[in-house]
Amino acid sequence: MPTVYELQYCRMRWPKKNHLLACALLVFTLLGVAGAQRDQEEPTSELSFLILKDDNGKPVRNAAVIMHAVNSHGKQGRGDLELKTDPDGKASFDGIPYGKLRVQVLASGFQTFGEDYDIGRAKMDITIKLKRPQSQYSIYGNDADKKDQKPPDSKPQ
Repeated sequence: MPTVYELQYCRMRWPKKNHLLACALLVFTLLGVAGAQRDQEEPTSELSFLILKDDNGKPVRNAAVIMHAVNSHGKQGRGDLELKTDPDGKASFDGIPYGKLRVQVLASGFQTFGEDYDIGRAKMDITIKLKRPQSQYSIYGNDADKKDQKPPDSKPQ
């Protein structure tokens, strides 16, 4: 800590312009630190995901859990965070800010899952059950029957 004599010596040595510049720099630095502390005080949540197969309740390993921030208009923000599930179907992340969050889960052999969540607690457990793809139906009939049919003979008349 500088003594009173050292402070007075510095004041006498520095011209007033430099003194004002140093004070202004100190003020801006303190404002920057205060702003950074305010940002750090924003509440965050720890999210734990459990991804299971809908048909038998077994865990889905190596599923991609993708999180997107959602703005007040329901639009996805820029940037996302992707996690992979472990062999027990679990994935977690600490530090998600409170607010709307869009969660998508992709896994080979399953339908893509997507849903919006309101994050508002310090710790949240989210269980997601993935479904197998369903059969697709066509109004045009079954294409397998057409494969067995021969094309009509086209003879010129």
